[in-house]
Amino acid sequence: MTEPEMTGTETTGTELHVLVLGGTQFVGRHIVEALLAAGHRVSVLTRGRTLDELPETVERLKGDRDEGQAGLTALSGRTWDACVDVSGYTPRQVRASAERLRDSVQRYVFISTGSVYAEQHRHPIREDDPLLPAAAEDLTEVTGETYGPLKVTCERIVEEVYGERATILRPQIVAGPYDPTGRYTSWIDRVAAGGAFLAPGDGTDFVQVIDARDLAHFTVTVLEEDVPGIFNLAGPRLSWREFLDTAREATGADARPVWVDAATLEAQDVGWRELPVWLPADSEQGGLMDMDNGRARAAGLTLRDPLTTARETRGWSAGTPQKTFLTREREAEVLAAQEEQ
Repeated sequence: MTEPEMTGTETTGTELHVLVLGGTQFVGRHIVEALLAAGHRVSVLTRGRTLDELPETVERLKGDRDEGQAGLTALSGRTWDACVDVSGYTPRQVRASAERLRDSVQRYVFISTGSVYAEQHRHPIREDDPLLPAAAEDLTEVTGETYGPLKVTCERIVEEVYGERATILRPQIVAGPYDPTGRYTSWIDRVAAGGAFLAPGDGTDFVQVIDARDLAHFTVTVLEEDVPGIFNLAGPRLSWREFLDTAREATGADARPVWVDAATLEAQDVGWRELPVWLPADSEQGGLMDMDNGRARAAGLTLRDPLTTARETRGWSAGTPQKTFLTREREAEVLAAQEEQ
């Protein structure tokens, strides 16, 4: 069951001044917009390399944590009520900002990931489950293999420096407008294109994503209520059949899923790179589509209807070039192989 949709305009009456590390893209952009809508002041620290469409009321600071303390001189002599770290991927980056801001902010909110969990086949995955071995602090290369361990180390640095003043948010796959990854969006767009399309499995596996705007509103709640702790941020859990039905309703498309079982997909050498978001429930990472959000919901997380996420994501993606994962030619080949069985 989902909660009533948040408007993003609710205010507490107490203005906060928040520093966002990152903030011009996707998750950071939604967090900045939610903070502004709630009546707070926002500064962002970025390298200035990506498109910035934030309102003019946002204070822009320039810096690069990859340069260590030398890259953070723009923060000198400044204080904020809180910091939200959206762009910390390596220990070098997070160590630099966490230590620089130790006496300059009251709360440090670190956006981590559900990929930190060691036993990703668990159902469900909860915050107290074991984590992957932490990466070395001098590791700077972010890959599919190092991403989770690096975030584990980053979490530990934040907790070490801030203690009870630290909040760790572990989102699963994030969806919604402005998503540069295209993982969730690619399915909405494929359904919108209509016709017969490849649907992985038999419809009984699960999809669970968090709308970026729900993540953003929870971040505002954490800041306004000064909430410590670690939280999984996970959205409604839908079967693949429910997910694709939702996509069809959202787009109004005349689209027909053709279910292709895992064995056929494997034989055709089609996997997660071509079919993003699909993780069979019984796979080694199946638990990532079964992340428990009870702790976050008790702390104020609200979730919008999946139909809203699908409809508004398509409203954005229809006019924005998107990544291609499974080409139409390759899709046709796999569907042909399915028919031959």
